[in-house]
Amino acid sequence: MDTNTSKNLTFFTPKTSDGTGAIFIDTGISAGFPSPADDFRETRISLDEELITNKEATFFAKVSGQSMIGAGLDDNDLLIIDRSIEPTNNKIAVCFLDGEFTVKRLRVENDTVWLQPENPDYPTIKITEENDFVIWGIVTSVIKKV
Repeated sequence: MDTNTSKNLTFFTPKTSDGTGAIFIDTGISAGFPSPADDFRETRISLDEELITNKEATFFAKVSGQSMIGAGLDDNDLLIIDRSIEPTNNKIAVCFLDGEFTVKRLRVENDTVWLQPENPDYPTIKITEENDFVIWGIVTSVIKKV
């Protein structure tokens, strides 16, 4: 996996899956006697197929910081980012702003763009002509460790 680190995000490019996927148990796990549903307990599931729509335009990044905790994005969460999705109002986007990557909610009104954190301890950022700004991709999923 290739990595590239910024202050707020660490990027990864996905490896090609061999297509076999992990075993998915969809009948629950019994802590008692064997179940008649045992015949149906193993199905293969691929997280690539479940979470990635456009493999060529998809990247992973780990979150660093707490500015998006209100949206459920916590420190060290793994984001799935699709660069082929059109950025629109209210989407959560990975943006390149003045030399650093950041993840924020897009607020678009008329011709003005704001980057809205989901934590009241962080300021809203109004994008101006003076900013070096690119919307790099849209967050489609988040993977958490428990």
